[in-house]
Amino acid sequence: MAEQIRLLGLSSEPLQVDQVLAAVTDESAGGLALFVGAVRDHDGGKAVSRLGYSAHPQALEQLRVVAERVARDHPVVALAAVHRVGQLAVGDLAVVAAVSCAHRGDAFAACHRLIDDLKAQVPIWKHQEFADGSEEWVGTP
Repeated sequence: MAEQIRLLGLSSEPLQVDQVLAAVTDESAGGLALFVGAVRDHDGGKAVSRLGYSAHPQALEQLRVVAERVARDHPVVALAAVHRVGQLAVGDLAVVAAVSCAHRGDAFAACHRLIDDLKAQVPIWKHQEFADGSEEWVGTP
C-alpha cells in the first residue's frame, strides 16, 4: 500500500491542487477523481467571516490509517490528500484529496470514501468565526 499512497500532509501554506493531482497521475490509471474543499461564506444560516483548522499531533498518523484503509478496500493506483491548518479566509482551500484507479467508477468511489473518512476520523477541528461576532468549534471530541 505504501506505493499507492503518494502524498499525505497537513499544511499551513495554501494548498496546491496541481501538486495533489500530479501525485496521483499514473499511466495505468484511466480514472482520476479529485475533491477540493473550500471555505464557504456561510454555515447554518450565518455568515462566516473566517475560520481556523487545528490538528491533533497524531492527525497525520490517523490520515495515513484512513488512506491505507481506502487503498486496501478499493483498486487504487494512487492516492493523495492534504488538509490545511491555521487561519483561512472565505474562498481558501481547506482540503484537496485525489485518487486514481484503472476505471472512473472505482476512482469516484475511492475518493468519496477518502474524503468522508478523512472528515469523520482524522482529528482536525474547525473553529468558525461568524460576521455577527459569534463563533463555534466543529468536529471536536
